[in-house]
Amino acid sequence: MEINIQLKSLADKIDQLKSKIETEESTKHAFVLPFIHILGYDAFNPLEVVPEFTADLGLKKGEKVDYAIFQNGEPIIIVECKSWKENLTVHNSQLFRYFHVTKTRFALLTNGIQYQFFTDLDDKNKMDQKPFLEFDITNLKEATITEVAKFHKSSFNVDNIVTNASALKYIKEIKKQINIELENPSNDFTKHFANKVYTGRLTEKVVDEFKDLVQKSLNQFISEKINDRLKAALTKETIKQQDEQIESLEEDSKVITSEEELDGYRIVVAILRRKLPTNRIVYRDTQSYFGILLDDNNRKPLCRLHLNGGKKYISLFNDNKNETKLPISTIDDIYQFEKELLDTVALYETE
Repeated sequence: MEINIQLKSLADKIDQLKSKIETEESTKHAFVLPFIHILGYDAFNPLEVVPEFTADLGLKKGEKVDYAIFQNGEPIIIVECKSWKENLTVHNSQLFRYFHVTKTRFALLTNGIQYQFFTDLDDKNKMDQKPFLEFDITNLKEATITEVAKFHKSSFNVDNIVTNASALKYIKEIKKQINIELENPSNDFTKHFANKVYTGRLTEKVVDEFKDLVQKSLNQFISEKINDRLKAALTKETIKQQDEQIESLEEDSKVITSEEELDGYRIVVAILRRKLPTNRIVYRDTQSYFGILLDDNNRKPLCRLHLNGGKKYISLFNDNKNETKLPISTIDDIYQFEKELLDTVALYETE
């Protein structure tokens, strides 16, 4: 199962169970350990996942962090858990204290729903104040899933993640600033655009007027971009559907139903009409074979006739819908397969 499917499955589980989860310990077992498992680590293997991980912190002894994930005998991620009802805060977090005395480059703070990944981009061996990756598992975006996948046991690479973490950190902050400017453009942001389109002097009054214009322009620009993308996607889908329809019409135009195929169909109807009304037995002719279906449903083939080549065949279907192709001399040989045809009907009728 791919990691995106596993994460979405866990998110569904969280939505269903969280009202019944009352404690931090329950949060760990119901939400956090399954997440660690999705990353490919065995929570029941003490060589991979160590609960209540302890490290000596100078004069302060015996403090523990909830989990440490190990690889090649060294901790690679330390994890601190809170109850799902708690807000996450790194202030006074044991993660800070543990980070500099272990060889790990990554720390995870989570309440089983919110996840915050930290590293040491600002000062080596000192955990950053802000996470470089932050997400809500019940509202995951595809880009975030791609980043989470980098922590999977099969692809974990410290250097690659740290290098990417720097970009993620700045992208997150830039997006935050863009959002602020969209909601309430600053003077500097407004002047940047006003200077390019306004020839007069940018007085305080003019800047205030342009703030509204800049905000409207940005929102309209974004809406138009989204609409253009949607139109392009719809156009692409429409063209695809039209191409498929043309292909289907071209395929149909090449199909010629012979009288012999129709006679074979009538024989099958004669056999099956004891069990079925004739209007439920439908044929579809193709270039490759003459198919006979139950209820005009491709998933319910009764048999297929191959009569246009040098040799004639009938294809029958077993209870696994596997096709068996059998030779026949004439279409009258179809009567020999009465039992098999009736068994196929019985199979579909009991589904």
